[in-house]
Amino acid sequence: MNKQSPRTMATRRPLVTVVVAVAVLAGLVLLITQSGVFSVLDPAENAAHGTEEENAPLPATGEPDRLTVVDPADVVDVTEETLSYDGDVSADVTYPVLPDAEPLTDFLSRTLDADVAAFEAANPGAETYSAEWGLTAANDDLVGVRVTSTETDSEGSREGHSTYWYEADTGLTHGSNELVAGQDELDRLNALVRERSPETVDGAAVLPVAALYDSVGFNPDGDLVVEFDTGQVAPVDEGPVHVVVDREEADPLLSDLGVRARDAATVGVESFSVSGPPEADKDGSTEERPGLISPVDDTVDCSDPETRCVALTYDDGPGGRTPELLDTLAEYDARATFFVTGVPVLEHPRTVRRAYAEGHEIANHTLGHPDLTGLSRDGVRDELETVQAQVFRETGYTMDLMRPPYGATDDGVAAVTEDMGLAQIIWSVDTLDWKDRDASLVASRALGGASDGAIILMHDIHGTTIDASHEIIRELDARGYTMVTVSQLLGTTTPGATYHDGRPEKKEDPEDGSDGQEPAGDPED
Repeated sequence: MNKQSPRTMATRRPLVTVVVAVAVLAGLVLLITQSGVFSVLDPAENAAHGTEEENAPLPATGEPDRLTVVDPADVVDVTEETLSYDGDVSADVTYPVLPDAEPLTDFLSRTLDADVAAFEAANPGAETYSAEWGLTAANDDLVGVRVTSTETDSEGSREGHSTYWYEADTGLTHGSNELVAGQDELDRLNALVRERSPETVDGAAVLPVAALYDSVGFNPDGDLVVEFDTGQVAPVDEGPVHVVVDREEADPLLSDLGVRARDAATVGVESFSVSGPPEADKDGSTEERPGLISPVDDTVDCSDPETRCVALTYDDGPGGRTPELLDTLAEYDARATFFVTGVPVLEHPRTVRRAYAEGHEIANHTLGHPDLTGLSRDGVRDELETVQAQVFRETGYTMDLMRPPYGATDDGVAAVTEDMGLAQIIWSVDTLDWKDRDASLVASRALGGASDGAIILMHDIHGTTIDASHEIIRELDARGYTMVTVSQLLGTTTPGATYHDGRPEKKEDPEDGSDGQEPAGDPED
């Protein structure tokens, strides 16, 4: 037997030892790594990554069926300002101020001031307005600000909510309606909200308009939460109500902003700060804003010689049977313009919202239906501002058309309406439905005067007019007319200017300086 020399054996033993040691160490590393413990071979990597539990995001806080809540103490250097409101209503309104988020501060200051002003203008018995803020998200340079307001007037107090979403990187502030990808998606969301609403909610009052979807956010699980103000969709004594839509159903309806808001709202906050001033400094967006419905249908071109357009207009409402009229208009895919007055808007706010949601145009017909030529300019403004505020609060829409009662206007009225951005709409066909409460006669006058570009005057507060409208709409459709809104018929209008019809051959104003209108004498126009 050959024996190895001591030198050879001494040389090989260390090699064997090293091989065995490396193998044992590799097994130990594999075992430790599979056990969830970081490799002992790279202590720096262990310290950088931590354990899986240590790297898990903080859980969002809040009630299971309500918007998430961020503790302001977890937002670096956030402070608070109090709104300085210059009006007659007593206002106590606060809002947050974040470092490097000046566009958000400006937006909240202007928006909350406008909210108080709209409340004061829309409610003759307005007494006090208070609002306080909270945060529902603060992550990834996105901040969600939830404002809780309490309005008190002669009829009591009502609570409401609005939630705004600020993108710190762009400086844009968005309304909650922009969490949804488009109007089609808002329509689908609205259907889900109706299905999941409490029994106390009037499903017909839940409509896909911006004013109803002004406070939308997420619960800790990422489900979508929609908040409605006191009295909007349920009896006043129910207070504010909210509806939760499961995440799996809501997610496909979200815009890119909505996805970002959901992700930001569903993680906890430990120490948030805005990364720096925005690249842009603006608070608007050119993208579609779901819930803000245009009175113009892009598929209709009234300037096309092959298309005969006529505008049905209804004054002084809404009335008790206006929903019946809306049913008939929907049956024939017809659009109309409703020149509304103050008290009926207060009495039938849900009808106003429904008409707007179904694509009809809402326009201003003053608060109390006075002859505006007999008022001072301040008086004219007061009459119009109240109804502007009422409709905006119910729909989110800012009207740009008005009709002076009795068709009476002058230079003073023109100056005020120009300043307010309102064009004056008269008419070319007067059915005299206020005088002759005869459905057949009203229908005969409307149909007899119908022509391409006509603006037909009626009043939806009269039952006989609703009866006549069934025949008018049916017959106009049979004759091949397209029933459109005034804005569809006229196209772009000039604030302060007066319009009687939309005929292509419309003549210039007479040389005598009059506006060309027939003498006013209708006490209800």
